[in-house]
Amino acid sequence: MSLKVTNEITVRIVGDINNFYKMLEDREYKIVDKFHLDDTYFIPKNLNVKNLTTREIISNAVIVRDLVRFMPKGENKRITFKIKEFDEKGNILNQKAINCDVSNIDDAKKLLNAIGWEEIMSIKENDLVYEKDGIQLAVKDIENGDNLIEIETEDRDGLRTIEELKKTVNKLDIPIEPNEYFVKKAEVELNKILKR
Repeated sequence: MSLKVTNEITVRIVGDINNFYKMLEDREYKIVDKFHLDDTYFIPKNLNVKNLTTREIISNAVIVRDLVRFMPKGENKRITFKIKEFDEKGNILNQKAINCDVSNIDDAKKLLNAIGWEEIMSIKENDLVYEKDGIQLAVKDIENGDNLIEIETEDRDGLRTIEELKKTVNKLDIPIEPNEYFVKKAEVELNKILKR
């Protein structure tokens, strides 16, 4: 089991994602990672979702994550529980992820069902991680959803706070939706399912 503590911002890309990839490559960003995520969200069967906000539902969710990495090649299969702290505006102040590696995704899902959890949704995405000058941009192409960029704090790049991340992404002069730094893909997708 591992614990990951990071800060991150996630912003929407404006325009066509293929044009965005080309723009980054024209600016000499290099692809350093490429992977596919298949995240299945589970909540307790007895959770009364009608009386909860989308954020409250997601805060109770456990994710079964199947990650297939193409560059470098490899796979990760795990159960993840995320803990996020929000301010009154919905900005993420900090977050933790508790991860437990598993050898078989189907067995992990069966175990959760057996102990009283049910699947509420699945989110699939293809990610390309670009890097230039020590800054990594994870470009997320969400299946039937938004195209996003995620930047996380990392010890190696000197970014520590949300404000530093915001300043960094603004300096990049890339086509993103302005002033929304905390797109929460799970909430967006669950809102579609619940028609909220």
